[in-house]
Amino acid sequence: MSSHEGPAPRAGMREWIGLAVLALPTLLVSLDMFVVLLALPHISRGLHANSVQQLWIIDVYGFMVAGFMITMGTLGDRIGRRRLLLAGAAVFGVASIAAAWSASAPMLIAVRALLGVAGAALTPSTLSLITHMFRDPRQKASAIGVWAGCFTVGAIIGPIVGGVMLERFWWGSVFLLGVPAMVLLLVVGPVLLPEYRDEAAGRLDLPSVVLSLAAVLPAVQGLKSLAGDGWRVTPALLVVVGFAVGVVFVRRQRRLADPLLDLRLFAGRTFSATLGSMLVYSMLSGGTMALVAQYFQLVDGLSPLRAGLALAPGMAASVVGFQIAPLLARRIRPAHLIAGGVLVTAAGLLVMTRSGTSGPIVLILGFLISCLGTAPLVTLGTNLIIGAAPPERAGSAAAMGQTGGDFGYALGVAVLGSVMTAVYRARIPADAPAAARDGITGAIQAAHQLPGQAGAALVSAADRAFAAGLHTVAALSAAILVGVAILLATTLRHLPPLGRPQPDPTSAQTAPVETVHSGKELP
Repeated sequence: MSSHEGPAPRAGMREWIGLAVLALPTLLVSLDMFVVLLALPHISRGLHANSVQQLWIIDVYGFMVAGFMITMGTLGDRIGRRRLLLAGAAVFGVASIAAAWSASAPMLIAVRALLGVAGAALTPSTLSLITHMFRDPRQKASAIGVWAGCFTVGAIIGPIVGGVMLERFWWGSVFLLGVPAMVLLLVVGPVLLPEYRDEAAGRLDLPSVVLSLAAVLPAVQGLKSLAGDGWRVTPALLVVVGFAVGVVFVRRQRRLADPLLDLRLFAGRTFSATLGSMLVYSMLSGGTMALVAQYFQLVDGLSPLRAGLALAPGMAASVVGFQIAPLLARRIRPAHLIAGGVLVTAAGLLVMTRSGTSGPIVLILGFLISCLGTAPLVTLGTNLIIGAAPPERAGSAAAMGQTGGDFGYALGVAVLGSVMTAVYRARIPADAPAAARDGITGAIQAAHQLPGQAGAALVSAADRAFAAGLHTVAALSAAILVGVAILLATTLRHLPPLGRPQPDPTSAQTAPVETVHSGKELP
């Protein structure tokens, strides 16, 4: 063990260039998700898609990513993370071209599903390769910060790039944005990226794959339906079915000698507390962001593009935070830095509760402050989750982190949307038209059927009710995040700043990485 007691090897120019190769597809995959939302009206006209088909065009990609993430993370550990990454890139590039020239809505839905499967292969492979390429804790945190920042950059420039392309080209052009990046990855990836796989891994358990899909897909679909249409029997049953299948999935994993999902990872306090906190954080921050975007459009009257620009300062602040957090982590303990960031997010949410219906400035400021606190938990939390797992399970750990984030966002939109709806209905006047009680959009439509003063009064009442709902959601989220900050400050208090000796016993698991890899990296 003496060879592993010294400092971890530092990454050189080759690794940083490799990070750029991995970061570009990450940025463009994120950008692709946002430009498709902007392109949907053009797609529906071009392919004569009905409302149900439009929903599937948007949703099927996310469903496939969420459903296959765990499977792909574990598959990469078995067959090789670089091999899976390159295969995913090839499929993503070909499917993107097919999507651009889809001849019908069903064809586009099928291709978008294939894109989702490929996207599920890209994310955990990218993240697990980064953690292997950058073994020095400080460099690893910085690299993960770059990787995480790419998602946010894609969200910032997505509406802008999409708007420009839709003005100049046909709707299919938005699907071609990621193709050059995938070609670049396929050309230089074999040269710059190392390979890693677990030689001792057994065969992939296909029944576990089916069970994981049967657990995740109904749950996500049910949560999205509950968020969009309110509490109804069918989506509630889907959530229950997903949970029940999830229980069967967990029981099977406990019996298998080589499970699809290694539940032993949850025995570590660092892993379980960080993963659980990231799930709750994504639930609260993601759900609140969705409501803020609605507020900008429905109450402040901003166009979708202007609403996106109103969110841009906050997203830009989070990108800056992703680069600063790893530097701060060299001097500040993770417990203090991560918990402090969560408290900053809670403070931003409290600022949102002071916003009124007179303009978006306070809400923009509150959102910006909340985004400043995002980076420590996302960057350092991801580092802790993967670092707490044995090297041969890094892909699986990365997939769990990403799946938790996706599931948390869907859960947040559903739960916080329900809280918003309950407050809105309690605040809307009892004598308001039935359509107005269903939501602010219904109130605006009902107002057009009323005389001038009555219509204006109804819209004003709906605006105040929607604002009250947002304020309640923000205050509730802030209170829960204070609890999350306390949990993290307590659970992670034993961890030193990055780069200092690691007292946590799980660090012994990461020591053999160099030995395991010594014969597998490309010259």
